Amino acid sequence: MALKTRVLGAGKFLILSIALVATYLVFAAGAARLALKAREVNVPDLRGHSLNAATLQLDDVGLTLRVDETRRPDAKVPAGHIAGQDPDPATAVRRGRSVRVWISGGARLTKVPELVGETERTAQLRLQQEGLALASTAEIRSTQYPPDVVVAQEPPPNGTGTQVSLLVNRGDRGALYLMPDLIGLAGDRAADVLRAKGFRVAVVGRQPYPGAPAGVVLRQSPQAGFQVAPGEAISLEVSR
Repeated sequence: MALKTRVLGAGKFLILSIALVATYLVFAAGAARLALKAREVNVPDLRGHSLNAATLQLDDVGLTLRVDETRRPDAKVPAGHIAGQDPDPATAVRRGRSVRVWISGGARLTKVPELVGETERTAQLRLQQEGLALASTAEIRSTQYPPDVVVAQEPPPNGTGTQVSLLVNRGDRGALYLMPDLIGLAGDRAADVLRAKGFRVAVVGRQPYPGAPAGVVLRQSPQAGFQVAPGEAISLEVSR
């Protein structure tokens, strides 16, 4: 009986010891995870920043900067600023880790094609194909060049750049008129007068308008005061 009691006591002690060890291991693992978690930080977004600003941001969270020697062309990020990074922003990493960054080389300069003599539409398509942007379009009216043809460009042909300005000849369209204010006038009568002057007039819509009789001009394009030449299209919206 005494032996049985001692065996039962030893068994209980063994079970209690195992339970205590298991509890210790669970708490130890949890504490280790918490310690590791406490050492993790989120990577800041460095894109678009200078190297000095990025270094300060990383120092604040216990990370270091590693600059890749390869420069990436990027039209949106100024040259000398960070165009990309690894790990990505908001990634959780351990303190002391380095963040690799790539520096922008700025917009890629492209050789400008010769556009003088091309139609405006063709010049625009060629710019798109070459990855160049249309900076602006200025106009002249001359009989020395065909209408709607590019007569000058900047930068000149074979130069380099990211965008191009064009000078386009609209042609000598003869006398110019100031577009009259047609709002409130009878649409049919206004259209007849304009067509007699050589304009192309179309009624593009009829809208209900309380208090206005049918056929009165509600909207016009071009608006009053704009310069127009015979042959141009004029659109009217009238009441119904």
